[in-house]
Amino acid sequence: MASFLEKVLRTGDKKVLSRLRSYTDAINSLEDSFRELSDAELRAETDAFRARVADGEALDRLLPEAFAVVREAASRTLGQRHYDVQLMGGAALHLGNIAEMKTGEGKTLVATAPAYLNALSGKGVHVVTVNDYLAEYQANLMGRVYRFLGMETGVVLANQDPEVRRAQYAADITYGTNNEFGFDYLRDNMAWSPEELVQRGHNFAIVDEVDSILIDEARTPLIISGPASGEANRWYTEFARLVQRLKPGTDYEVDEKKRTVGVLESGIEKVEDWLGIDNLYESQNTPLIGFLNNAIKAKELFRANKDYVVLKGEVMIVDEHTGRILAGRRYNEGMHQAIEAKEGVEIKAENQTLATVTLQNYFRLYDKLAGMTGTAETEAAEFMNTYGLGVVAIPTNKPLARIDRSDLVYKNEVAKFAAVVKDIEERHAKGQPVLVGTVSVEKSEYLSKLLSQRGVRHEVLNAKNHAREAAIVAQAGRRGAVTVATNMAGRGTDIMLGGNAEFNAVERMRERGLDPVRDAEQYERVWDGVLAECEAATKAEHEEVVALGGLYVLGTERHESRRIDNQLRGRSGRQGDPGESRFYLSLADDLMRLFNAGAAQRLMAGAPDDTALEHKIVSRAIASAQSQVEGRNAEQRKNVLKYDDVLNRQREAVYRDRRRVLEGDDLQEQIAQFVDEVITSTVVDRTAVGHPEDWDLEGLWEALATIYPITLTVDEVVEEAGGRTRLTAEFLREQILSDARLVYAQREEEVGAEAMRNLERRVLLSVIGRKWPEHLYEMDYLKEGIGLRAMAQRDPLVEYQREGYAMFQAMMEAIREETVTFLFKMEVRRQRVGAAGGAVDLQIPRQPSFLQYTAPGESGETQTRVEPVRAGADGTGPAAEEPAVNRAERRARARAGASGGGDSEA
Repeated sequence: MASFLEKVLRTGDKKVLSRLRSYTDAINSLEDSFRELSDAELRAETDAFRARVADGEALDRLLPEAFAVVREAASRTLGQRHYDVQLMGGAALHLGNIAEMKTGEGKTLVATAPAYLNALSGKGVHVVTVNDYLAEYQANLMGRVYRFLGMETGVVLANQDPEVRRAQYAADITYGTNNEFGFDYLRDNMAWSPEELVQRGHNFAIVDEVDSILIDEARTPLIISGPASGEANRWYTEFARLVQRLKPGTDYEVDEKKRTVGVLESGIEKVEDWLGIDNLYESQNTPLIGFLNNAIKAKELFRANKDYVVLKGEVMIVDEHTGRILAGRRYNEGMHQAIEAKEGVEIKAENQTLATVTLQNYFRLYDKLAGMTGTAETEAAEFMNTYGLGVVAIPTNKPLARIDRSDLVYKNEVAKFAAVVKDIEERHAKGQPVLVGTVSVEKSEYLSKLLSQRGVRHEVLNAKNHAREAAIVAQAGRRGAVTVATNMAGRGTDIMLGGNAEFNAVERMRERGLDPVRDAEQYERVWDGVLAECEAATKAEHEEVVALGGLYVLGTERHESRRIDNQLRGRSGRQGDPGESRFYLSLADDLMRLFNAGAAQRLMAGAPDDTALEHKIVSRAIASAQSQVEGRNAEQRKNVLKYDDVLNRQREAVYRDRRRVLEGDDLQEQIAQFVDEVITSTVVDRTAVGHPEDWDLEGLWEALATIYPITLTVDEVVEEAGGRTRLTAEFLREQILSDARLVYAQREEEVGAEAMRNLERRVLLSVIGRKWPEHLYEMDYLKEGIGLRAMAQRDPLVEYQREGYAMFQAMMEAIREETVTFLFKMEVRRQRVGAAGGAVDLQIPRQPSFLQYTAPGESGETQTRVEPVRAGADGTGPAAEEPAVNRAERRARARAGASGGGDSEA
């Protein structure tokens, strides 16, 4: 049953659609006048629009004219005229909504009008796609429209150099993937000079496949990490041994479906006895909980020769879909180390998180956000609650003619796939194109083997080579085509009956060596002729395939999300074409197996294996299972966001301060305030209790000497005060502050004012760059064990907020103190620079040579890649007096302290 919010959101659709139709009427009324303009006159409209925006005219008022100009430009360059419903979709995007438009309605063209309109402000527009291939393809194709109108188009791709990326972001409209935009944001906040920044703000983003990016991939944060200092920790080994003594069901419980573990009271007691501690729940023992949970997961949830293999003393991950070994990939959050300990191989050090952000909080940086997808209405409430985005269902250009058949359920996979192959053979024999959807690469390859045995020619797509797969998908609607694909493969390319003429035309132009940017004039001159040839070649076959019933979509398993199933079905029946869809299921399918298929099992108990069940009870069971999974995933996203919102407020504060420092603000006054605060805090700590004669002034002087080279003596200050009994904390503070200011002024005179300002900037950036990753670790530790607070009747989120705030304040205090200490004590050498004088050599060492990037992949899995450091993201800065402590070392110290090994840092 739909929630109250969902009903309200749907009710609002009518008002929004009415407004969108009024825009469309206004655009249509201008069409003839713009059609009469020459190319130069049409292009000149852009300059006129920009001038009006600069004079303060609202973009909403410009919308009808700007959209009409784009429609005419697209017609002249691409031979495509926006349908009215495409203009409605574009207007919905401009107004900051999600436009739900069915597959084949031309969403790529829809984005051009709102992108052009919002780029008139000069602040830039980002168009977000799901992979690099689509980003480049769309930028090249739609860039022809923008360039015709005098706008520049950029595209951000993986492995581009910073200089190239900066140029792409400087364009009016920039295409790229969510991961690349997010990682550039993080890298910009690791930069060491303004020249290294690549992005220029977050004005307006149009997110294609918005449900995939903002819903499905939102559970996995973007993480940039580098190697942490310190060697692998022996505690992984100790916990691996410890959990062998624990029994499932008695000492801990395992939830295979959720991939989680929980330690029971009996297990807690055994752990405490083994470690020699009184209470595992005490805050100083929090790091131990992560060790324990990972050790249990390694024991129960990660299977050798299934999830991983051990080769030459290394634990190597096995792709669950393909069975291939993923060389270089490692599990995060200490999981890989726990498995290494379980297998008794060398434990390799963890990576240190240097910067992280969730996609949810990254996209909330934009002043305005919009999105497109064919399937968003089921998540309308989440879009509104998380991003403030309304979902507007845009009518189709032509009525939908696809027939969706009911599901067929078989007892086992063998019988199911036998029926699938038979169905494909029959359709293929009469020439009807077939698209087969699978949930994994493994299932695609299994079905491919069966089809090959039967002599059925086919193509297999596994979302690996996007360019090749787009070419195959473009032909998947041709007569007799059989295409087997994982659900994510080939997205962004229309399956047109008889073949995709536009895609074929682009390929022919490429084969001729013509580039839409480099050879713009020649490209536009020959485009119409090439496109006409391709359209003529596909027209006759289109009619033939229509007569055969159109594209047949066959799903071999239900996905855990209804939206993914609907996306697969939506590949058929575009633009009023006929089509058909059906899902084949078995009781062994993951969804049926994990989420109660008891009703179906009872109905099929006495039936032969090759008999299919088609019943409403089965449909209800499937809907219930999908609802459970969707609810679980939504709760996970909600929970991730709640906790990340705490960290996000801290991240925004740190990044805001860092950007101000980076962009050259004069820090002299701020550093003077730092000195005042650090000196005051040090004095207050040692004079807050007792009378002046009881104060440990010698201890105070020792503490001050670690901060700056104090020139005063205790006796001088006491004498100046008129004796020990007449000494006050305020007098003491003023005397010491006066001395510190004098010493700092002398240091500035020695170094030079300009060099001192540069030194202040570099030191502060360096300290922030070191303290922030350490704080991320501390917050991660805190979150790992915070759930245990519920056992003490405390709200874990409230506790996380409270303790996280205290930790943040402690970090900011540490940044101030370390900055002041560095500035007073850092060795500064002068180098001769010709006759012009001296330059300060800050002796700044470099940190990691490689960074690791972790992000959500297209198929929902977490992907990790390692790249050489790009300029500006290498962590260059003054070296810490002690190496940053990594997770393993911190946990070891906590363990040592708990076992009576002396002072430790938890």
